[in-house]
Amino acid sequence: MKLSFVIPAYNEEKYIRKCLESVVKQTSKWSDIEIIVVNNASSDKTKEIALSFTGVKVVDEPKKGLVRARQAGYKASTGELIANIDADAEVPDDWIKKIYDKFSADKNIVALSGPYIFYDLPPLINFSTKIFYGLGYVIHRAIHFIFRKGGMIQGGNFVLRRDALDKAGGFNVDEIEFYGEDTDIALRMQKVGKILFSFDFKMYTSGRRLSKEGVLTMGLRYAINHFWTLVFKKPYTKDYIDIR
Repeated sequence: MKLSFVIPAYNEEKYIRKCLESVVKQTSKWSDIEIIVVNNASSDKTKEIALSFTGVKVVDEPKKGLVRARQAGYKASTGELIANIDADAEVPDDWIKKIYDKFSADKNIVALSGPYIFYDLPPLINFSTKIFYGLGYVIHRAIHFIFRKGGMIQGGNFVLRRDALDKAGGFNVDEIEFYGEDTDIALRMQKVGKILFSFDFKMYTSGRRLSKEGVLTMGLRYAINHFWTLVFKKPYTKDYIDIR
């Protein structure tokens, strides 16, 4: 199976190099991988840095928006599996192996996701996020058991099976711009197959938003938008802050 990395990037000159270095390091062990950076209306050196990497394809999406950038990357990609990560992520050594192991073992899996580990935040913050993920998983299982609705996906750390994403209609660029993106894609992917959230499928990422907004504030905002999207198919919070 061919694997396509899709990496949205808006003014990410500070992080994109380390992100791509971690991806290239892993892809060198596999034969059928493509890497796509979606330059999402950047005004800094994001595009130039991405193009400095051999084999990295840059797609321009002039209209700013995370979900719009993911959609542009999906449309430009050719892989049977689409790995959606963020420009401030650093891919763990065994991440790609786990993708192939999981999707090969169960043909019904249409989406694979896992938690974040914040590489630039203290251990106590990472411990609190583990509790948040655990609580979120319990609540998700309860909701899914009762209403048979939704799935658990962490935005910036999820892989989708292309044919299932095609059936789901791609990303929802009409209603979702930032908040609720993972809840929305989980809702639609769940209709065509199985979503697997694995706690050992970790992704290293920057905690810059968590640090800026605060654990409680950010946790509450994401929780409200998660449930709002589940019920109303769109997020409660429309506006968001770019933290660079």
